Amino acid sequence: MKSIRIGTRNSALALWQAREVARHLQNNNYLTEITPIVSSGDKNLNQPLYALGITGIFTRDLDVALLNDEIDIAVHSLKDVPTKLPENIELVAYLERDYPQDVLIRRKSSKDKEFHELKLATSSLRRRAFWLKHYPETEFFDIRGNIQTRLQKLEEQDFDATILSLAGIRRMKMDIDYEMLPLMIPAASQGVIAIAGHSDKPEINDILKKISHRQTQICVEIERNFLSTLEGGCTAPIGAFAEKIENQIRFKGALCSLDGKNYIATDESFEYNEHENFGEKFAHVVLENGGRELMAEIKNHL
Repeated sequence: MKSIRIGTRNSALALWQAREVARHLQNNNYLTEITPIVSSGDKNLNQPLYALGITGIFTRDLDVALLNDEIDIAVHSLKDVPTKLPENIELVAYLERDYPQDVLIRRKSSKDKEFHELKLATSSLRRRAFWLKHYPETEFFDIRGNIQTRLQKLEEQDFDATILSLAGIRRMKMDIDYEMLPLMIPAASQGVIAIAGHSDKPEINDILKKISHRQTQICVEIERNFLSTLEGGCTAPIGAFAEKIENQIRFKGALCSLDGKNYIATDESFEYNEHENFGEKFAHVVLENGGRELMAEIKNHL
């Protein structure tokens, strides 16, 4: 077989993720080549994602390249991938999850401030809503761009701290101080690198399945089913996290109003079986406890 063409966004983190997929494939004796593609989400850094009104803004250009046979596979941060995929595109493999957490990073001059005093830069509605639940007076600023861009803005602009995914910081081996945030439930599938393939290329998809991590797949499918049942796009204030603990899976999910005042959560431990859609089941618990009305309210404001 000739080289497997790996499509990726062209940010430093995305290229690292593509190289990680390439390493797994090369360890299985397959040749690879990496094809960087500039995504629409990387071109427009002035508006927050929810204002752009598009789901899959970071994946769309890679989808097009995959459908046009410019690449054989596309590597994504799974939390950027919509729960509804274009026709003929499927998620085929998942690398083992490393760091699912959100972390707080402060500018040096704000290191002694209490959480409730911080002026916070994040464009994520989930991070804003979950933070407001605990600190309702917080002033927010929009921030977009890759990790390096955000850290530069943190030092240059008039806010105290930002919230980032720990995965990006650790993968980039960045030497910066951060604080863990137990008050945050991660976005569904945060910290997971996923590989999308074309359904008309079963030979390549079979290769990808050799490098897929089954336990990660089980957990993120629960999270994404929870998200899709709530009808939350990538931008709604929804957290979902499943992890294997001994012989059980523990799932924590939550839906929060935009102002942080209304918070509906579920926390379940269970024995997994592949015949039951646990994500859908737990989403219905949230929907039936006021989540349906809350989702309607959120959609009216977006």
